[in-house]
Amino acid sequence: MAVRHFLSLLDLSAEELRHLIQRAMQMKAQQHQGNAHAPLRGKTLAMIFEKSSTRTRVSFEVGMQQLGGHALFLSPRDTQLGRGEPIEDSARVLSRMVDAVMIRTYEHEKVERFAAHSRVPVINGLTDLEHPCQLLADLQTWFELRGDIAGRTVVWVGDGNNMCHSYIHAAERLGFTLRITCPEGYDPDPLILASAGRSAAIVRDPMEAAEGAHLIVTDVWASMGQEQEQAARRRAFADYVVDEKLMARAAPDALFMHCLPAHREEEVSTGVLEGPQSVVWDEAENRLHAQKALLEFLLAGGETQPLSRQ
Repeated sequence: MAVRHFLSLLDLSAEELRHLIQRAMQMKAQQHQGNAHAPLRGKTLAMIFEKSSTRTRVSFEVGMQQLGGHALFLSPRDTQLGRGEPIEDSARVLSRMVDAVMIRTYEHEKVERFAAHSRVPVINGLTDLEHPCQLLADLQTWFELRGDIAGRTVVWVGDGNNMCHSYIHAAERLGFTLRITCPEGYDPDPLILASAGRSAAIVRDPMEAAEGAHLIVTDVWASMGQEQEQAARRRAFADYVVDEKLMARAAPDALFMHCLPAHREEEVSTGVLEGPQSVVWDEAENRLHAQKALLEFLLAGGETQPLSRQ
C-alpha cells in the first residue's frame, strides 16, 4: 500500500479537501463540547523544526495529545540532520520508529526527499514554497462563517510567497477566483500561477483588486530568513497595506485573514486586525482542528492509494 503524504494542498482532491474541512469543523465542535476522541492512541508524530514556530508546534503537539497520541519535538540541535546526516538516511531511520513526520524547513525539496524515503506519512509544516497546513485552517474558517468558497473572490495582498502559492492551489482545487496584488519583482512562482489557469491572476493596483472581494488575506512583507531585506521590502510594499480604506472597497461582509504573527501598521492596520471583519483569532485556533483532521485522515482513515495531481 502506498503511503499518503501532505506536502502540498494538491495532494488532496477537491472532494478530500472539502471532507477534511467538514471533519475539522466536527472535531472542533466535539472538543468544545468536551467529548474525547482518541483514534491515534499509541501513535507518535515526530516534529522536525528547522524554522521556529509558535502556532505550528503548539497546534500539532496539542492536536496529537487530544487525539490520544504523542508528539516528539526535534530541533536541528537534537538530531543528526543538524550534523550533516543525509535526509534520505534520517527518513529511513525515523520512519521505522514513528507513525508520521511533520517537517518545518526552508527548502521544499527537503520535504520531498524525506517523503520519498519515508515509510510513514510526511506533513509539510511550512517550506519556502508552500504552507498547506495554514490553508486548511483558513479554509475551515471561511467554511464555518460563510459556507463553501466556490464562486467567491479572494484577494491576496503582498508578497507572492509560500502562503500565496498555497492560495493559488486552493483556488485551483475549490473553484474560487484569486486576485494577487503585489509590486513587480515580488510575483508568485510563474509555474504555480500558470497551473491555476483562470482561477488566479495578478492585479497590480490593490484598490482595483479589492473591489467587491469576499475575503482579503495578507502576510508579513519579510518572511523568516528575509530579515536583511526588511528595509527594501518596506519601501516596495508601501502601497500594499490592508487598511480601512482598502477593506471599504471589498464586499460589505468581506472577511480579513492573516496567518500571524502580524506587524501592525505595516502590512495591516491595527484597526483592520482588531476590527469586526477580522477573523484572525478563529483562523489561528483552527490550525489545531484542521491539523487534527489531517492527522486522523493520514493515520486512521485516509485513502491509501496515491492521488494524481490533476
